Amino acid sequence: MNGRQKSILELLTKSQELSVNELVAKFGVSHVTIRGDLDYLEKENLLKRVHGGARLQSEDDIAQRISINYPKKNAIAIKAALFVEPGDSIFIDAGSVNALFARELAQLSNIQVITSNIFIARQLKKSGVNVMILGGVFQHDSESVVGSLAKMGLLQINFSKAFIGVDGITKSHGFASNDMMRAEIAREAILRAKQRFILSDSTKIGKIAACTVCMIDEADYLITDDGIGDKQRKKFEAMGLKIVIAKTGATSK
Repeated sequence: MNGRQKSILELLTKSQELSVNELVAKFGVSHVTIRGDLDYLEKENLLKRVHGGARLQSEDDIAQRISINYPKKNAIAIKAALFVEPGDSIFIDAGSVNALFARELAQLSNIQVITSNIFIARQLKKSGVNVMILGGVFQHDSESVVGSLAKMGLLQINFSKAFIGVDGITKSHGFASNDMMRAEIAREAILRAKQRFILSDSTKIGKIAACTVCMIDEADYLITDDGIGDKQRKKFEAMGLKIVIAKTGATSK
């Protein structure tokens, strides 16, 4: 993705919908170039093409959430991929950062991915990664499977590492999600994994979400961007959490 395409995503997070003419005027390039940019971004599931332009999708759509703070989320995904080793069996929770993380894993082969999210599974469809999808009740917007059947399936599978996305991070409420049913699956994955990774951009720090997935000391790593403050970092580290900072501009391994 080039710099102009990243800028288009940032503009869309503010305006929700933009026309080709507006983008031509903004960047000073041809209509053909902008249409090519939009086609590429749609192919990457980062926006939806509409007549004469493009827009973001529903609020709970992972494709829309990927585009918000994309450079930071992508840097987190690249950093998280460094913790995956050949032979690993890992669980990947729903979430926009986790979707980008899954794309990073597509270049690997000798790993197994268990997920509760169809969108994330699709990121690996052209890879050599072995993918297992939990069964359960399908949430149309988020493309997650949830409920007792998904939880039962998770109990039958062994994995060593869990990568979890969250909506809020506070000292008092821990790592939390706004969706009770997704939080239940993530919680079970946390309990079963030997190593627990939280993938989240720094904007979630200080926000209280509805349902706690786990407390701070129940996770091993928080992989986030350099927007985390020194006081926040030291506070979490004092609780036994390892903080990994992902700087924008990083490249895939």
